[in-house]
Amino acid sequence: MDGLTPDPVQLAGQEHFDAVLAKDSRVEPKDWMPDAYRRSLVRQISQHAHSEIIGMQPEANWITRAPSLKRKSILMAKVQDEAGHGLYLYSAAETLGTTRDEMMDALVAGKARYSSIFNYPTVTWADMGAIGWMVDGAAICNQVPLCRASYGPYGRAMVRVCKEESFHQRQGFEILLELANGTAEQRAMAQDAVNRWYAPSLMMFGPPDDDSPNSKQSMAWNIKRFSNDELRSRFVGMLVEQVKVLGLTLPDDQVRFNEESKTWEHGPLDWDEFKEVLAGRGPCNAQRLERRRTAHEEGAWVREAAVAYHQKQQDKQKAAA
Repeated sequence: MDGLTPDPVQLAGQEHFDAVLAKDSRVEPKDWMPDAYRRSLVRQISQHAHSEIIGMQPEANWITRAPSLKRKSILMAKVQDEAGHGLYLYSAAETLGTTRDEMMDALVAGKARYSSIFNYPTVTWADMGAIGWMVDGAAICNQVPLCRASYGPYGRAMVRVCKEESFHQRQGFEILLELANGTAEQRAMAQDAVNRWYAPSLMMFGPPDDDSPNSKQSMAWNIKRFSNDELRSRFVGMLVEQVKVLGLTLPDDQVRFNEESKTWEHGPLDWDEFKEVLAGRGPCNAQRLERRRTAHEEGAWVREAAVAYHQKQQDKQKAAA
């Protein structure tokens, strides 16, 4: 083509792509898709996968210190689930033509982002409850609509992820409930954890809509279904009712239901802190990334052995043929 005449293949592909979105249907890996759509999906899905993998660290740190064998077993199962979530999501991203090695190399090099929430310390056992109830609760609020994402492999992966996240949320709630009904010291520990994780959990949904560079386009492509602020408002409404059952309080005296807009509103959030954490200057950014980098380097022999075994099996099949 001379660069001036429209490419009929591109035109036909765009027409089909637009029709799929208009029908609220699914784009599959072999379908034509705009380069910008592909890049946006790789960015979002890989960041989601990185978040699952890095997110294993704050909780894995408490497996050996959990207060009972039951708690150890449950927490171990949860961390294992997070590893599985990362696997599903990396696999979904690979269908877009990006290799897992490329995504992991970007992560360990510090070039790829992951959720800001996983750069905060877990200082008490109650933090395991707050993470389960608030962080995983925010994840459910954000991820359930992603089950209807326009890209098929992503939406299908999210169905299983959300089912497992619902278990994680209940596990966290139950930890806080037991602590809140325990001794005065345990109750204070639970309230302290809620106080510390409240604002970071609200910021998990991303910056305000007016300051979100990718949200509008992602919604236009039916990847996201709701804006950051819409999801954040829904989440606050969930917390307001659930915290009553816990007998604890939210550290926000400005939470209220706006009768005119029919949305939940909350107090101001420290978006400067959010940006600092995303830029790699949060409380645990360096620690979490270094631990991931070390694990990746020390696990190189496992990946090499798997490749060698696969090649050996292929050679046997060729010889037998």
